[in-house]
Amino acid sequence: MMPRNTSLASNLRHDQLEGRTVRQPRFYKAYGLTISSEVALPELEPAEPAAADIAITVGPIDLPEPLLDAGTAFRFEPDWQYLAWPAVGAFLISDACRIEVDPAPGIDDPLIAFPLLGPVMALLLHQRGLLILHASAIAVGGKSAIFMGDKGAGKSTTAGAMIRAGHGLLTDDVVALDLADPDRPMIVPGFPQLKLAADAAAAIPLRQAEVRPQVHPAIDKTQHRLHAGFSRDKVPATRIYVLERGEKAAISPLPGVSALPAIIKFSYVTRFGRPALVGDFAATHLRQCARLADHVGVCRLEVPTGLERIGEAVDLIEKDLAVDNRPR
Repeated sequence: MMPRNTSLASNLRHDQLEGRTVRQPRFYKAYGLTISSEVALPELEPAEPAAADIAITVGPIDLPEPLLDAGTAFRFEPDWQYLAWPAVGAFLISDACRIEVDPAPGIDDPLIAFPLLGPVMALLLHQRGLLILHASAIAVGGKSAIFMGDKGAGKSTTAGAMIRAGHGLLTDDVVALDLADPDRPMIVPGFPQLKLAADAAAAIPLRQAEVRPQVHPAIDKTQHRLHAGFSRDKVPATRIYVLERGEKAAISPLPGVSALPAIIKFSYVTRFGRPALVGDFAATHLRQCARLADHVGVCRLEVPTGLERIGEAVDLIEKDLAVDNRPR
């Protein structure tokens, strides 16, 4: 029987084992992987129990307590990475297949899931050899559009408008690219959720989505769990759009000298700085970014100011992809 995403209480078996609650793992699918998780993750698609590619467990982490700098603590080694946020908890990624979670006192699973499915999962996928962008991606008739940009540029909003226009979400926030075939970068689908600010959600209502409760007052975006409009198959990476605000919708190609720095800037691992690229990862990461820049068109996309004009950008993206006739 397929496991159901019910409440947190039903995810726990309250046995007295050394005074601790024993959690029963649930199984999910995301990024083409089977995930066994002791943290409830209703954002993901449920799966039958099977050998797990990624195991997420809950319990104390066997590392010395870090000194928190500006409210966070990060440590990167070739075989493991440690991330801690005092308001949420600590996360230890090891061997590219295991995530240990040590929640802060009183923190529940919905808040744990926020960093777990964002930066923590991004680093694990990076460890597995994928190139990870901080972006959103949409499937458009066998092609794809990746939206990158600074905070507030409208990546998820533009993705939501594309879904509203009938296209399929591939992934939001964490875009994983498989570069096994150097001439054909592929986007690996994530999970059917889009995070939207309140004004964007009001302007672009997604009738096929369930709006999940806000996980924390300080988080200004709500999670929209899609019941339709999600693309589950890998899609070739066709176009990368770097979003900027403008007076009218416009697309202009970025020359190669600008395309590579843009991809590096918006790759997820660079959010953590040079220390995250330990060992051979720095050279590998540069090669991956260069390979993507060589094989995928990178453009500047000016999005008109004002949510009522987002449709102008959608129309332009559709036309731009329609004339891309490169072999796939």
